[in-house]
Amino acid sequence: MTELRQRVAHEPDAPPEDKESESEAKVDGETASDSESRAESAPLPVSADDTPEVLNRALSNLSSRWKNWWVRGILTLAMIAFFFIIIYLGPMVLMIIVMCVQIKCFHEIITIGYNVYHSYDLPWFRTLSWYFLLCVNYFFYGETVTDYFFTLVQREEPLRILSKYHRFISFTLYLIGFCMFVLSLVKKHYRLQFYMFGWTHVTLLIVVTQSHLVIHNLFEGMIWFIVPISCVICNDIMAYMFGFFFGRTPLIKLSPKKTWEGFIGGFFATVVFGLLLSYVMSGYRCFVCPVEYNNDTNSFTVDCEPSDLFRLQEYNIPGVIQSVIGWKTVRMYPFQIHSIALSTFASLIGPFGGFFASGFKRAFKIKDFANTIPGHGGIMDRFDCQYLMATFVNVYIASFIRGPNPSKLIQQFLTLRPDQQLHIFNTLQSHLIDKGMLTSTTEDK
Repeated sequence: MTELRQRVAHEPDAPPEDKESESEAKVDGETASDSESRAESAPLPVSADDTPEVLNRALSNLSSRWKNWWVRGILTLAMIAFFFIIIYLGPMVLMIIVMCVQIKCFHEIITIGYNVYHSYDLPWFRTLSWYFLLCVNYFFYGETVTDYFFTLVQREEPLRILSKYHRFISFTLYLIGFCMFVLSLVKKHYRLQFYMFGWTHVTLLIVVTQSHLVIHNLFEGMIWFIVPISCVICNDIMAYMFGFFFGRTPLIKLSPKKTWEGFIGGFFATVVFGLLLSYVMSGYRCFVCPVEYNNDTNSFTVDCEPSDLFRLQEYNIPGVIQSVIGWKTVRMYPFQIHSIALSTFASLIGPFGGFFASGFKRAFKIKDFANTIPGHGGIMDRFDCQYLMATFVNVYIASFIRGPNPSKLIQQFLTLRPDQQLHIFNTLQSHLIDKGMLTSTTEDK
């Protein structure tokens, strides 16, 4: 022991630089480990029973299982009725509702992060989160206005200037937020602040980007907005019904209440529902025509000559099925065939958006994103599958449906200088003559 003490006493002290780096590493290490451990143990708000008192009294004699069934059922019918009302009010109201839903979903996810790490009192966290939301919405909605309201933008000088420099303004706004984040960095919270920076940006990617695609789908025609959303709603309801009455086999550990019976029953019910809804909606111009802005009336119009996609056609039925149903042909809209793809995605892949949300909630030990809708949780709990569906529909339209838009080409053509217009005219004329669609005259030559 004496030798050991002498040895320790004679050992040289570590250089000041090493001590400083060790202490600095220790501070950072403590911050990282503490942030993770405290994130796991941080008590998040427990979901309270916010069922309306009227329903509580009416259902007081039922078991909790049946009480939850009735609460979910009644409020589901109320939400469907609200959905019909906003459809009736038109595309502008729908776009406003989409934006409100987007903001509420963003608020719910950011609030979870704030509740997990609130004890650290991170500087500017919530302010910067909402600032980035503003920047991203300015960028996306500015792109939409320029694309779909082109003539209106060109007619108004302030809008024309904002449209011309839109991307530069958007990037400048983002850079301001980026610099504010760098200036807000605190030594003992470096890693945690970068966690939350990533949290905000992933939330923007999931919520804002995909809600923007919902609006793009809406402009392609109300049917591309209503049918996918309705298929997701139908699958959610029917999977719950089949699972409630027939469910025995667990589907996935992330959602213990989900069953194979509900998953399969929801799939078949959704495909049938999609075919029927598509047949009904394809016969109305107000649903199938693209949403366009009328410069004369300064309002949205949905009047057009329906494309072949929405005209009844006769299809031959395969021989195997003919022997069963006795029909040789069937008359249906081509869009109904596309509805099979939409409903299949809504019932087979769409639920994985819900499973993803379930994994997220389990990671933070919460039941729901919020308590906005009694029996259903938060707005994000209802739209976790819808955002994934919106992305698929947008990709599907771009890949299999949408072609060049002549009206947009003409709008851009009219904004060119006269010499550029004349050059395009001569090029197009020569191309049509070569194709044999126009005859050349001596004067032309």
